[in-house]
Amino acid sequence: MNINWKKSLLVVIDIVILGYLVLAVTAFNKPDTAATHCTEVKTDVETGIVEGFLTADEISKMLRQEKVFPLSQPMHDISSRRIEETLQKSPFVEKAECYKTQNGQVCIQVQQRIPVVKVMADNGENYYIDSQANVMPENRFVNDLVVATGHISRKYAQTYLSRVANSLLQDKFWQNQIVQINVLADGTVELVPRVGDHIIYIGSPSGVERKLERMRKFYTYGLNKAGWNKYSYISVEFDNQIICKKVKNRL
Repeated sequence: MNINWKKSLLVVIDIVILGYLVLAVTAFNKPDTAATHCTEVKTDVETGIVEGFLTADEISKMLRQEKVFPLSQPMHDISSRRIEETLQKSPFVEKAECYKTQNGQVCIQVQQRIPVVKVMADNGENYYIDSQANVMPENRFVNDLVVATGHISRKYAQTYLSRVANSLLQDKFWQNQIVQINVLADGTVELVPRVGDHIIYIGSPSGVERKLERMRKFYTYGLNKAGWNKYSYISVEFDNQIICKKVKNRL
């Protein structure tokens, strides 16, 4: 009997490949819970254009308080969904995602709410407004965050003040230059700069970027020549004009 070695070899190779594929599929589809215990918790907290309130240590503290911190726990007892739901209860968390790996790691990714302005209103309310115009409770002070004072209701803060603050933070120059927003009784806005002894009046909280750009040009072509302390009050409320009030007793 003649044996077709070439055909037999191809059959053997096919069987070996099939066996490998079966083992590979089985290995890759092995559930995460195959690892015995959680050996490491990797926490990634996204940062924004300004400092937020949360750190990896604070995330761990929140999970420990709710008794869902996964380190050293059996992998089959760890619920990624419960960890996500626990974190998303926090007023400082925008979104949380959690997943387990086959080697015993639990990975947590947190997108935090980013404060854009600290409100200290005349009515006694203190709170933060985040980049999405949501109210955040007072927690701790964020360094170099602009402070808003004056006649500020929560509706005004969420509708108008958040727009002004976001406009300032989107521009590195104004983020560093403006330290305070003051809201007058009629809802118009003053800005207090870090450099210079003047107040910038922008009027209604609309068209803020356009007004700021006009003020930037005045800084470049006006104050750089006349002196930064020559004027006490500079209004860019209206298009195509800048109204300045000189400092008293100064020519």
